[in-house]
Amino acid sequence: MPATEIQVTSAGVVAGKELLLPTGVQGEVLPHVQDWITGRLKAKSPVRDVSNQVLVKGIKQWAAYEEKAGARKVRTVFKIT
Repeated sequence: MPATEIQVTSAGVVAGKELLLPTGVQGEVLPHVQDWITGRLKAKSPVRDVSNQVLVKGIKQWAAYEEKAGARKVRTVFKIT
Protein backbone atom coordinates (compact mmCIF):
# COMPACT_ATOMS: atom_id res chain seq x y z
CA MET A 1 0.00 0.00 0.00
CA PRO A 2 1.65 3.27 -1.08
CA ALA A 3 2.18 5.88 1.61
CA THR A 4 2.66 9.63 1.22
CA GLU A 5 4.30 11.68 3.95
CA ILE A 6 2.15 14.69 4.86
CA GLN A 7 2.64 17.73 7.03
CA VAL A 8 0.05 18.39 9.71
CA THR A 9 -0.73 20.94 12.38
CA SER A 10 -2.32 20.25 15.73
CA ALA A 11 -5.86 21.54 16.28
CA GLY A 12 -6.40 20.45 19.87
CA VAL A 13 -7.85 17.37 21.48
CA VAL A 14 -11.06 15.57 20.48
CA ALA A 15 -12.37 12.56 22.42
CA GLY A 16 -9.00 12.10 24.11
CA LYS A 17 -7.06 12.04 20.83
CA GLU A 18 -5.03 14.83 19.25
CA LEU A 19 -6.70 16.23 16.12
CA LEU A 20 -4.28 16.87 13.26
CA LEU A 21 -5.12 18.99 10.22
CA PRO A 22 -3.24 18.38 6.95
CA THR A 23 -1.54 21.54 5.64
CA GLY A 24 -1.64 20.37 2.02
CA VAL A 25 2.13 19.96 1.78
CA GLN A 26 3.12 16.45 0.80
CA GLY A 27 6.51 14.84 1.13
CA GLU A 28 7.98 11.71 -0.34
CA VAL A 29 5.88 8.83 -1.66
CA LEU A 30 6.93 5.37 -0.52
CA PRO A 31 5.79 1.97 -1.80
CA HIS A 32 5.05 1.01 1.81
CA VAL A 33 5.38 2.64 5.25
CA GLN A 34 7.59 -0.25 6.32
CA ASP A 35 10.32 1.08 3.99
CA TRP A 36 10.51 4.29 6.05
CA ILE A 37 10.48 2.39 9.35
CA THR A 38 13.26 0.06 8.16
CA GLY A 39 15.39 3.04 7.17
CA ARG A 40 14.94 4.62 10.60
CA LEU A 41 15.79 1.40 12.41
CA LYS A 42 18.94 0.95 10.31
CA ALA A 43 19.95 4.50 11.29
CA LYS A 44 19.51 3.48 14.96
CA SER A 45 16.62 5.90 15.39
CA PRO A 46 13.78 3.89 16.98
CA VAL A 47 10.25 4.98 16.17
CA ARG A 48 7.03 4.45 18.07
CA ASP A 49 3.62 3.97 16.43
CA VAL A 50 1.19 6.63 17.75
CA SER A 51 -1.57 6.11 15.17
CA ASN A 52 -4.14 5.22 17.84
CA GLN A 53 -3.44 8.47 19.74
CA VAL A 54 -4.22 10.88 16.87
CA LEU A 55 -7.00 11.68 14.41
CA VAL A 56 -6.24 13.15 10.99
CA LYS A 57 -9.08 15.20 9.55
CA GLY A 58 -10.16 14.33 6.01
CA ILE A 59 -8.03 11.21 5.67
CA LYS A 60 -9.49 7.73 6.05
CA GLN A 61 -6.26 5.80 6.52
CA TRP A 62 -3.11 7.15 8.12
CA ALA A 63 -0.09 6.05 10.10
CA ALA A 64 1.65 8.28 12.64
CA TYR A 65 5.08 7.67 14.15
CA GLU A 66 7.07 9.47 16.79
CA GLU A 67 10.84 9.53 17.26
CA LYS A 68 13.23 11.42 19.49
CA ALA A 69 15.40 14.12 17.95
CA GLY A 70 17.59 15.49 20.70
CA ALA A 71 15.40 16.77 23.51
CA ARG A 72 12.21 16.96 21.44
CA LYS A 73 9.95 14.45 19.72
CA VAL A 74 9.30 14.50 15.99
CA ARG A 75 5.99 13.19 14.67
CA THR A 76 5.76 11.88 11.11
CA VAL A 77 2.36 11.22 9.54
CA PHE A 78 1.70 9.17 6.40
CA LYS A 79 -1.43 9.08 4.25
CA ILE A 80 -2.09 5.49 3.19
CA THR A 81 -3.56 5.17 -0.32
